[in-house]
Amino acid sequence: MSAFLTENFLLDTEFSQKLYFDYAISQPIFDYHCHLPPEQIAIDYQFKNLYDIWLKGDHYKWRAMRTHGVSEQLCTGDSSDYDKFIAWAKTVPHTIGNPLYHWTHLELRRPFGITDTLLSANTADDIWNRCNAMLATKPFSTRGIMQQMNVKFVGTTDDPIDDLQHHKTIAEDRTFDIKVAPSWRPDKAFNIELDTFNDYIEKLAQVSDTDIGSFTALCDALKKRMDYFAAHGCKVSDHALDVVLYGEADEATLNAILSKRLAGQLLTQPEVAQFKTAVLVFLSSEYSRREWVQQYHIGAMRNNNSLMFKQLGPDTGFDSINDEPIAQALSSLLNAQAKNDALPKTILYCLNPRDNEVIATMLGNFQQGGVAGKMQFGSGWWFNDQKDGMLRQMTQLSQLGLLSHFVGMLTDSRSFLSYTRHEYFRRLLCQMIGHWVRDGEAPADLTLLGNMVSNICFDNAKKYFAIELN
Repeated sequence: MSAFLTENFLLDTEFSQKLYFDYAISQPIFDYHCHLPPEQIAIDYQFKNLYDIWLKGDHYKWRAMRTHGVSEQLCTGDSSDYDKFIAWAKTVPHTIGNPLYHWTHLELRRPFGITDTLLSANTADDIWNRCNAMLATKPFSTRGIMQQMNVKFVGTTDDPIDDLQHHKTIAEDRTFDIKVAPSWRPDKAFNIELDTFNDYIEKLAQVSDTDIGSFTALCDALKKRMDYFAAHGCKVSDHALDVVLYGEADEATLNAILSKRLAGQLLTQPEVAQFKTAVLVFLSSEYSRREWVQQYHIGAMRNNNSLMFKQLGPDTGFDSINDEPIAQALSSLLNAQAKNDALPKTILYCLNPRDNEVIATMLGNFQQGGVAGKMQFGSGWWFNDQKDGMLRQMTQLSQLGLLSHFVGMLTDSRSFLSYTRHEYFRRLLCQMIGHWVRDGEAPADLTLLGNMVSNICFDNAKKYFAIELN
């Protein structure tokens, strides 16, 4: 029987431990995709208490609390911060087997240094007081935590109409040595089927000073905003493709589709597919020209509970895995980009682990000689951001591609405490490779495999994104 969460957590062979402690643990963090609010970094926000940094906005925890029977008042309601934290503390012992139990205690361990106590109703007050005392100090501001966790780069997620003033503030502050750059997230510009599309196009027209009455004008508006993002250091894009669609259309057809929608009419499914495809193909050509990386997050089914969506809005814990087929449409979309020599570096993430092999083999169709690892299989995402999901993704990547060129982990989180996900990932990576050595499936060459580990932890991403660090 092993003790819980020792320094050798998830590392059960000597070789795995050597890989982790000699090659992984000291690597900086290149967090190329997250949802951290740039304003909090710009002002070096000091968190009010443990709820403020740990539970506020965390739909992972809210889902567990609801499952445990906690009232919505104590999840997203107007109960006090302390009462919400106590409700979470009472839930935690019931999360054993869920990655939340590991994440919770890793986050207490780093950066708070709490290793002598597990969170429960009995220990809640002690942990609340100890953490709050630390959160009141400079090392536990937003920037202080990032520095403690050895972060070198953060890519936030930003809408084309954002003014990016917080990024400007961060970039001009020479006292802060962590690079923070915006990432372009243009979903609202191609999700033409949504009720919010027309209002969004009006805002995009205003901020780009463009009369968007045609498809070409829409593209012109987006190009102006990409120029603006590029001037603020952007080199990465991201797209939520909940369902992958594909359709071909000429410019006249696209103009007719856009005009129809702007007139308030509903579109057919083929029209939606044609419009989305055209926007994504246009964007990919711009990314390729600008040497930006594009990311596709595939397969979420969002806002399933209409009553709660009406009450709370999106990103509150009512999303799940979709099971729409992806292979044919994804192949056609990537091919449309590649045949015009305009397929940029691309990272594909799938939320349904059923699609792991589809993604891993699809990438091989579009790799390009001279660009190592151009097409990437993104790390286990969202519901797969746990032990089984990470191992499955890495196993299938290694079997169907080249794990050695993998750009590794990202937080994809709104929390400044989520950097321990990199630690979790690195431990699993070293464990998996250590087991290969134990089983005679890989040579016991510490230098060979150690360099591979350090590359996956940091160096591959640094090279792949080609972003100059501070």
